[in-house]
Amino acid sequence: MTAHTDTLARTTSHWRPFADMSAPAPPLVIASGDGAWVTDTTGTRYLDATAALWFCQIGYGRREVADAIHAQALRMHAYHTFGDYSNEPAIALAERLSALAPGGDWKVFYTSGGSDSVDTAVKYVRRYWRVAGEVGRTIVLSRGDSYHGMHVGGTQIGGIDGMRLGYGELLADTDRVDRDDPAALEAAILRHGPDRVAAFLCEPIIGAGGVHFPTPDYLTAVREICRRHGVLFIADEVVTAFGRTGHWFASERFGIDPDLILCAKGINSGYVPLGAVLVNDRVAAPFWSGETGAMFKHGYTYSGHATATAAALANLDYLADHDLLTAAHRIEDALPTLLSALTDLPVVESVRTGPGALAAVQLDRERLAAEPTLAGRAVHAVREAGALTRAMSCGALQISPTLAITADELGQLADTLARGLRTLG
Repeated sequence: MTAHTDTLARTTSHWRPFADMSAPAPPLVIASGDGAWVTDTTGTRYLDATAALWFCQIGYGRREVADAIHAQALRMHAYHTFGDYSNEPAIALAERLSALAPGGDWKVFYTSGGSDSVDTAVKYVRRYWRVAGEVGRTIVLSRGDSYHGMHVGGTQIGGIDGMRLGYGELLADTDRVDRDDPAALEAAILRHGPDRVAAFLCEPIIGAGGVHFPTPDYLTAVREICRRHGVLFIADEVVTAFGRTGHWFASERFGIDPDLILCAKGINSGYVPLGAVLVNDRVAAPFWSGETGAMFKHGYTYSGHATATAAALANLDYLADHDLLTAAHRIEDALPTLLSALTDLPVVESVRTGPGALAAVQLDRERLAAEPTLAGRAVHAVREAGALTRAMSCGALQISPTLAITADELGQLADTLARGLRTLG
């Protein structure tokens, strides 16, 4: 180990997210990536089962995106877009996203990531209803087990109970409903009063809460319930947009027409931080008509960041040019067969697969209850075997590889998972 990497391994200054820094494990320092593979500072290569945190749709080390970043950074890396300022890639990307999203024309409000997008949407729907004269509509509903980022609003609204512990109430007027029961949503709307519910925030596929796929007709049913009661429907597609379900947006895959769509992650495969809130024209109208004089006084320093949006345009080109939406369907078709053998292992309770290039390997819940360290040991066992994954809140391992993974690499990933988990008995 070089002096530089030894310093990296012993660092005490980097406060890592979701890490117990009172007893931190030495970091696995990732130095480089290529396609579906990443390499640490010791030279060890790993197949990445997760596309990092769901985001690296096109794979690592893509020169096309790096070149776009380089060219834009040299020309004009960034300038704010407040007021009457903008830049060429931000304008071009907004037009492209509007054309790709299902259900008509869209306005695009840029953020720096998924958590920003969630909090932006919460502020927007509350502002929207005030402009519309329905000031009582402030309540935001969400699904159990859902994850909506770690800003103040997203933490409070999210459906993973453990994420809210230790903070107290961060935001008033939120509530959660059963993740698979449309009747529970309607009951909550009626209980609070339809004139008080502003929006329903819905992951089409629950991601960090355990990769839970919607039951048949769930999404169309809750969309209709929202429409009937005048509740805005927000599709949180931070995980599912940009090819993960074989479509540009999961909303298209499931045949729903949201009022707002939240995205980040795959928008530029994480090459530069970026997120966006897409607001359907019918919901943006009060702020764009010029008749009400309404403004949405909100924004971030890096909203519409020129280099980040240039990276996104190159990323969307790469997804299209390499037919990675079709590749997502191939991954979706292959995962059930490739992962089914894992259920023969004593440590594995089940495997969840469904629409899209993502899955979950659920560890045995009785063993998880008896062995609190099991999920962490499973992640490390798979790492020792040669692949990177992560444990989600329910004790399942995340599977969401880059859409550019080859068939051979996908089979190798399944074999590596089995080899690692077999060591746990």
